[in-house]
Amino acid sequence: TKAMIFVSPSNPTGAVYPRAEVEAIGRWAAEHGIWVISDEIYEHLVYGDASFHSMPALVPELAERCVVVNGVAKTYAMTGWRVGWMIAPPDVTVAATNLQSHSTSNVANVSQVAALAGVSGDLSAVAMMRAAFDRRRRRMHELLNEIPGVSCVEPQGAFYCFPSFAGVVGREIRGRRAGTTLELAGLVLDEVGVAIVPGEAFGAAGYGRLSYALGDDDLVEGVTRMGKLLAEAE
Repeated sequence: TKAMIFVSPSNPTGAVYPRAEVEAIGRWAAEHGIWVISDEIYEHLVYGDASFHSMPALVPELAERCVVVNGVAKTYAMTGWRVGWMIAPPDVTVAATNLQSHSTSNVANVSQVAALAGVSGDLSAVAMMRAAFDRRRRRMHELLNEIPGVSCVEPQGAFYCFPSFAGVVGREIRGRRAGTTLELAGLVLDEVGVAIVPGEAFGAAGYGRLSYALGDDDLVEGVTRMGKLLAEAE
């Protein structure tokens, strides 16, 4: 093993590693000479008692073998602007710059100015957005666990729920039998117009990802539609 990718808060599960685990993983990587690519894109989107911890901040000796990636897409709701950054040892940064310059040339000037405005301001707007996500997170988690055959651990970060559909997969619904969550996702989309990302996309068959980055009414409508459909499983 040469490198590991560490993501906390996590997409798709919404899991957030506690400080002790982040530090323990970082020290293990440092002791074994393992590079760490730390994806910190959801650092400001944590809820309840959960808190974000950056691995190289907790384990400074890891800094020379750590690459931190982040951006404005999630914290500042700027997904379409395509602006991010990397913090890494100088030789890694030079190599990445050479590769990127031949792939996409450079980030558009207007996107750079917009991103600068975002990161230069305070986080008051982010706090308002996080409060809305927190409300939707709790509501989606509640609704999902009311569906027969579906169970969901409460997410602590990001803006996704990742429920298990183990009690539904393989059962007949409206004359169709979905043997996988990939097939179940197609069935749900066809029958009630609700899109979920099947767990197979993340190497986790039997699960599905739903986002609560949408309006409260749309969230309730979508999960309710899906719940009524899955309740028909025989």
